[in-house]
Amino acid sequence: MAQIDRVLRSNIKLRHLQLVVALDEFRHLGRTAEFLSVSQPAVSKMLSEVETMLDLTLFERSSRGSEPTASGEAIVRFARSVLAEYERTRDEIASEASGAAGRTRVGSMVVALPVLVARGVALLKQRFAQATVLVEEGDLTRLLPKLRLGELDLFVGRLEPGYAAPDLVTEPLFNEPMVAVVAHGHALAQKKRPTWRDLAGLPCVLPPPWASLRVKLEQQFYKHGLQPPGDVIETASFLAQATFIAQRGAAGFMARSVGRHFEREGVVQVLSLTVPVELPPIGLITMRGRRATTTTELLMDCLRKAAKERP
Repeated sequence: MAQIDRVLRSNIKLRHLQLVVALDEFRHLGRTAEFLSVSQPAVSKMLSEVETMLDLTLFERSSRGSEPTASGEAIVRFARSVLAEYERTRDEIASEASGAAGRTRVGSMVVALPVLVARGVALLKQRFAQATVLVEEGDLTRLLPKLRLGELDLFVGRLEPGYAAPDLVTEPLFNEPMVAVVAHGHALAQKKRPTWRDLAGLPCVLPPPWASLRVKLEQQFYKHGLQPPGDVIETASFLAQATFIAQRGAAGFMARSVGRHFEREGVVQVLSLTVPVELPPIGLITMRGRRATTTTELLMDCLRKAAKERP
């Protein structure tokens, strides 16, 4: 334990941390070497250095590639956290020196992206045009680990109760109901009173089985004495959802503001059908005890304003 403590405090260097993160990403010595612009023997030598310093095997090497051991996974998490904080501090100092407004990294669910996040960024840019906003799309299972590691400064999306934790600070902004949508020009969009039976007869794009929304949507079919559609495509990606709605004549479900936004763009049409599912509010998540950068705080203020401006 004392040796590991000494190595992590004094011996290990940024290049070692970059190496283990790259190895975890690519799981292959050759691709890692190409990414780091060094030779494959240099990668092997550097990895041996780290493992010797720690007296641990971090990656199991085989003809199929490299897999992190349990110790390796712990070191990778440490490396990601240190590198994220390094980049955050570097960007903050550089922005102060140059007079620019800085940089923030946001993880956003689709439900928040086209309306709330887009408007919040626009408001930020009106005040500080040089501010840089990195936006990464995903769901809670993908984005929360990045928030915890410091690779993201802020999460914007649905505040699912099952993901609440003492290390997270949540701030609800508004509630957003669901709507059913079909492709622009679809025959069902012309019907004045479409029904759940109409939807049950169509191909349908639904969230993956593990999503709470999937269960709630299927319950609506059962409540109307129907089986959920048999022809289903499962995805959490908006691009995949929009593609299958357009190309397969499928129905889908979106947050109301997202559906209305893409209806104005001519991508979908919102059906005159009530979708009475209860959903968690949309809001912000940050890490408790981690000081937000000035740019992140400014963006959060802009997101609050954008939420209040919603029609």
